[in-house]
Amino acid sequence: MSSTIFEKKDSTLHVWPEGRLDTATSPVFEKEVRAQLDGVQHILMDFEHLEYISSGGLRALLTIEKLIEEQNGDMRLFHVNENIMEIFDLVGFTDVVTVVPD
Repeated sequence: MSSTIFEKKDSTLHVWPEGRLDTATSPVFEKEVRAQLDGVQHILMDFEHLEYISSGGLRALLTIEKLIEEQNGDMRLFHVNENIMEIFDLVGFTDVVTVVPD
């Protein structure tokens, strides 16, 4: 992943990851998101520029989902490309995380 953009408005955190969310990049991504969670009730992740996700990336997303649920919040994923959506469907990820259709 080359970069992640964050924008916090009131209790909503917008997140735009780019590139790859894999074993090498997901720990940094998770740490960056965790650092933004104070006072957050809603996470909106825009995957428009995310090209690839591995099991490490899925694990990071599950951890973030659990953390926001502990704050009585929610997380939604937008603009998930076909390849990533196929992975989500294959592993049952859409049963755990809300993916908003385009």
